[in-house]
Amino acid sequence: MITLEAFAEEVEAYLSAHYPRAARAERKAFAWGEGSDEVRLFQEPDPETEADALPAIRAWRRGLWEAGLGWITGPAEHGGRGLSGAHQRAFERVARGYQVPGDAMLTIGLGMVAPTILAHGTDAQRERYLTGLYSGEYIGCQLFSEPGAGSDLASLSTKAVRGEDGNWRLSGQKVWTSGAHLADIGEIICRTSDGPRHRNLTAFVLDMHAPGVTVRPLRQMTGGAAFNEVFLDDVVVPDTDRLGEVGEGWRVAITTLANERNAIGATGFGGTGLLSTDRIAALVRHCDLAGDPVVRRAFGELMVALRVARYNQQVLAARARAGEAPGPEAGLNKMALSDNMAHLGRFVTDVLGPRAVVDTGEWGTYAWTSLVLGAPGYRIGGGTDEVLKNSIAQRVLGLPRPS
Repeated sequence: MITLEAFAEEVEAYLSAHYPRAARAERKAFAWGEGSDEVRLFQEPDPETEADALPAIRAWRRGLWEAGLGWITGPAEHGGRGLSGAHQRAFERVARGYQVPGDAMLTIGLGMVAPTILAHGTDAQRERYLTGLYSGEYIGCQLFSEPGAGSDLASLSTKAVRGEDGNWRLSGQKVWTSGAHLADIGEIICRTSDGPRHRNLTAFVLDMHAPGVTVRPLRQMTGGAAFNEVFLDDVVVPDTDRLGEVGEGWRVAITTLANERNAIGATGFGGTGLLSTDRIAALVRHCDLAGDPVVRRAFGELMVALRVARYNQQVLAARARAGEAPGPEAGLNKMALSDNMAHLGRFVTDVLGPRAVVDTGEWGTYAWTSLVLGAPGYRIGGGTDEVLKNSIAQRVLGLPRPS
């Protein structure tokens, strides 16, 4: 295996030949009133802006793939480099020094769909879709939730009926589908029989450009349109695009959800970045409440919650580096995220009072509205808190199901 030093030099050589160096910004302590006062946790880009960025992202991934850097930790037999997580982190460390498009828009495809295809796909599916996803040919999305089946995914109603020609015809509606307006393929779970619950579902890889697929954006109360609803009207899917065995869709979905919750929980807000403890403390001082004993206690409780979330992330990250696949305990990260979001929203509205709902133009005050309005959504995304609590109780703690 190539040494980390030699690999870093290889990455440096490739990036320096194709991308300009990033300006080295001097790290500064947070100062109230400096820079942007936006406090956004949801990515709410304009769909047209996203579409404009796609060619550069596809070119970025294509170049990496051709250079042997597109799937650093992937198995060699499926087109990956077969290197360690340490090599992946070395790549990321070097890439931060260059102006590259990055993979933020590819999180679902590379972080959720690709691992599922690797785990459950046929050799032909792995050859086609893993190469396509990691090389930028395909952008992926996840089609699970429905208007009547969110947390209780097993009750979904989108149907897939197999015809005499062996092909499947899909009809129904999916909702809250991030990135569907950009996606080329989607991992979809459908009902394929009236058999026993959890044994009547089948997974497919869906061509998002196929006739009968309609994608419509959903406007949120925060003003963004980060999600979509997808309508399926007698969409033909060949059996070669069935993912896993017929009736085994629940097993496929569990693999995807474990990776999803791990990805969502990884942003568990441990007091870093835009939502740093320095920023929150500066807000308290700006509102002249640093001496208020009630506020001080609430601030301390919030800081403890953020730190605990960070430490739990570090434990799961260490397990991932050791080669462990994300299990049901990844739900703890996601639950910490939604709890901390709600906790932070309550804290800042208590501190700001009327300034949280009236835009006076004062820096760093009304800007928190986006966070406060968006925070409740995290209790739903990636599985509701109630579902995750049941999963952790039964699959981690070994508690019996309620009678």
